[in-house]
Amino acid sequence: MIHTNQKIIKHKFGLLNLADELGNISKACKTMCVSRDRFYRYRDAVG
Repeated sequence: MIHTNQKIIKHKFGLLNLADELGNISKACKTMCVSRDRFYRYRDAVG
């Protein structure tokens, strides 16, 4: 179970980092196949 959680967390941080690198949330979300709504939920959870 720990491995699964670590993969999920890595994916979430990967999305946030990609958006930061690209400077474009929409592009990052499309690249990672994640909705913008989900992106903002991840970002808000991080703080």
